[in-house]
Amino acid sequence: MGIFSFFTKDKKEKLDKGIFITRKSFFSKLANAILGKAVIDDEVLSHLEEVLISSDVGVDTTLKIIDRIQKRVEKQRKIETTELNGILREEISSLLFESGNKDEVEFSIPEGKKPYVIMVVGVNGVGKTTTIGKLSYQFKKAGKNVLLGAADTFRAAAVDQLKIWGERTGVPVVSQGMNADPASVAFDTLQSALTRGSDVVIIDTAGRLHNKVNLMNELGKIKKVMQKVVPDAPHEILLVLDASTGQNAINQCREFTAATAVNALALTKLDGTAKGGVVIGISSLFQIPVKYIGVGEQMDDLQVFNKHEFVDSFFQQ
Repeated sequence: MGIFSFFTKDKKEKLDKGIFITRKSFFSKLANAILGKAVIDDEVLSHLEEVLISSDVGVDTTLKIIDRIQKRVEKQRKIETTELNGILREEISSLLFESGNKDEVEFSIPEGKKPYVIMVVGVNGVGKTTTIGKLSYQFKKAGKNVLLGAADTFRAAAVDQLKIWGERTGVPVVSQGMNADPASVAFDTLQSALTRGSDVVIIDTAGRLHNKVNLMNELGKIKKVMQKVVPDAPHEILLVLDASTGQNAINQCREFTAATAVNALALTKLDGTAKGGVVIGISSLFQIPVKYIGVGEQMDDLQVFNKHEFVDSFFQQ
């Protein structure tokens, strides 16, 4: 089974179920697009373009896929529509590979980074704090000493919500309460992490609107303050996006990547949407690896993203 052998049957089944709606919607549209057509021609490609865009793959990524298939058609002259699924699978796999997505199968951190500091960003409502809770659970299950920092101090109950997750997972939380200075919370969290010998630190930040420049600048302040304690922190800036919002998720990614050095993505709520194609579009468009995906509401329903497993589940017939 190769790399798939590292995936447990339970994880694979959850992934299959999690993207079922996306898969069903996509292939239903694709079947209609090639109905009555024996070979891939301009008409088929035009219909395929519509299918990809309506599946929230995104215009730029769709055009890239269409262009690659067009070149294959021109080179081979005649490609039957029965080969289209295989071709799409190859091209999507290639795009995910080019975007830097690694074949991770476990929740792990790089060697020589202790504590490994993750700053989590994203707008309210995308599942940011829930993702942090699930992430802390997975790291702890992997044997890591985890510490959370409640630096989302402006939203009502955000600190309490993170504390609840800390209690659920048995992970300590550093907080100063509502309206405290987020940078101060981050500073205290890292100092505490050094004292505790923490392996992983996850800093929650305010779910600010991505078009508020003054609030986005605050992310820069938090980074600078953290670097007084851990010079190369944060090692990871994780942007959490709600896959069910489709193109809005792409817009949020565009704004956040323009404002801060996002180097990892988490796509939540894949299990309740037909817009799972946004995983492909965002990864390709911004050349940022998707690191985690949410495929359910349970504690262990946050998975490390593995491009081979994702493509395998997506094209499962």
